[in-house]
Parts: sequence; C-alpha cells; structure tokens
Amino acid sequence: MANRQSPRTAVITGASSGIGRATAELFAERGWRLVLAAREAAALEALAGALRARGAAVAVVPTDVGDYTAVLALAEQARAFGGTIDLWFANVGVGAVGRFEEVPIEAHEQVLRSNLLGHLYEAHAVLPIFQRQGRGVFVNMISMVGFAAAPLAAAYSASKFGLKGLSEALRAEQAAHPHIHICDVYPALVDTPALAHPANYTGKAIRPPLPLVDPRRVAAAVVRLADHPRATTIVGAQTWAARIGHALAPTLSLKIVDRWFEGYFAQARSAAVTSGNLFQPPGDAPRIDGGFRQPVTRRLPLLLASGTLLALGGAALLRRRASRAEPS
Repeated sequence: MANRQSPRTAVITGASSGIGRATAELFAERGWRLVLAAREAAALEALAGALRARGAAVAVVPTDVGDYTAVLALAEQARAFGGTIDLWFANVGVGAVGRFEEVPIEAHEQVLRSNLLGHLYEAHAVLPIFQRQGRGVFVNMISMVGFAAAPLAAAYSASKFGLKGLSEALRAEQAAHPHIHICDVYPALVDTPALAHPANYTGKAIRPPLPLVDPRRVAAAVVRLADHPRATTIVGAQTWAARIGHALAPTLSLKIVDRWFEGYFAQARSAAVTSGNLFQPPGDAPRIDGGFRQPVTRRLPLLLASGTLLALGGAALLRRRASRAEPS
C-alpha cells in the first residue's frame, strides 16, 4: 500500500457536483491531493478554490470522459501532479428517460458514451499506471440498476449492466496484481442535482421516488475503499431489494416497476421534452444535494425493502409450488 507519510492522490471524474463533490470534500479533509475532472471548468474551479482555502492541494482538469484522448491527458496530468495515482473514481453518469423507441438514437449513444465507454476509457488510461506503481484502487460507480434494469431507461440500464461486466473482467485480469483493486459501488437512487436535469423524452414531469440516499453516505463508502478495498459495495436498502428481488423473480420484479412507472406518468403533469445535461453541462450552481429528500425515519427504507423482498420471494415460491403441482 502507499506510504502513509506522504499525501495520496485521488482522481475524481464527475467531480463538480453531487457524489463527486461530496467525495472530493471528504478526501480533502483527510489530506489527499485531488485531481478534479468534469466538463464544466468554472464549476471545477469554484470547488477547487473552496478546497484550497482549507489547505488541500487540488488540480483541475476539465475533461469529457467520452473523449479518450482527453482521458489520457487527464491521467498523465494527474500522475505528474501527484507523482502517483492512488485511487481513481470513475463517477460520471447521465441518463435519458423515455420509451426506448421514442428516445432519439443520439441520446442513447450519448448515455452509453458517457456511462460505459467513458468508464472503460478511464480504466484503460489508469491501469497501466497502477501496474507500473504496483498498486492502485479503481472505483467504478455503477447503480442499483446494475442489478435490475429500469424501464424507460434502456441505454442507462445497458450502461450499468455493462459496467458490472467490465469490472468483473478487469478484476479477473488484475488477479496477478494483489495490490490493484477494482471496486464497484451500487447506490440506490441518490439525492443529487443530476435528478433535476436528466434528458426527458416522456412529455411528463419527473420527480424521483422517495426515499433517496444522501450523497455524503455514498462518498463515505468510496473513501473507505481507499484503505479497505472490496469488490462490491452496496449503499441503500433499495439496492438490496433490487438485487435479491430480481434474482428471485426477475420477470415479476420488472413488471412491478413498469406498472409503477405507468401509474406515475398517467397522473404526472405535462412537461417539455428536453435533452437535459446529456450534451452539455447543466449550467446551474454546483452543489452536493439535489434537494429532493424529505425527512423519513431510518426504518422506512428498510421496511420498504423488506416488504418488496417478502412480496417477491413469496410470489416466486408460490409460482415454483404451482409449477411442481402441475401434472406432467
């Protein structure tokens, strides 16, 4: 592991707001050098200025992770700035909501370019550096959708399933390097500014379902991986529900989700079709929180998840019994 007498260096993509911003603040508190990347330079500079005022060493590298040449430049500048790269947090994620055939193909392509190819580019750029160092932690931000696909988000679902496969392949390939770790983080829906400006092709207003996870909770999970790397980190009871429910009864669980969406959009107010932040940064004030959370008891997410699991598990068992009882 790295010499703890000298500061370690973390690269964070998608660093200007939400989970990325919360993670940058937490690493800065712990004395890490930081290399911050996102598409919007002004937002990065504002964050860097705040962190430098607290004594952190910060470099800003505006980067579109869908551009492999730009990602290579980011990795080289990060290595030059810190001397080493100890942790790379691949955190960029965008989405497009709408029925598959109603979402423009260029929107599907952009989701895949940012969420899947972008993370692949990041891994491809930093893994040779890790191998030369003999160590490093690559953190892949995935989603609960990596376990159970989301209707009306086909490209997003494909990107998250793809990231899971990418990590599993890389983990196998890096098995000969015991100090290089590929770590996946699967949060439930997180209250970040990204929820305010997804691409929306439904013609209806979108409001995320509660409860939502605090971005700082996800950031804390990422920071823990620097010293205690593990293959899979789940954040939020809803992710456990999605994972187990989909494993027990995949068809039923997806039908339940799809019917929930249909019910929601049937009563939602009309809204303009928009490409959101797919093709350009949102331009609003960068911040950690999306502002969608409401006070809930600690037990509510667990109760919701438990109820879902019981329903799905019970349905799966009943279906198995019914199939066994049928005459051959």
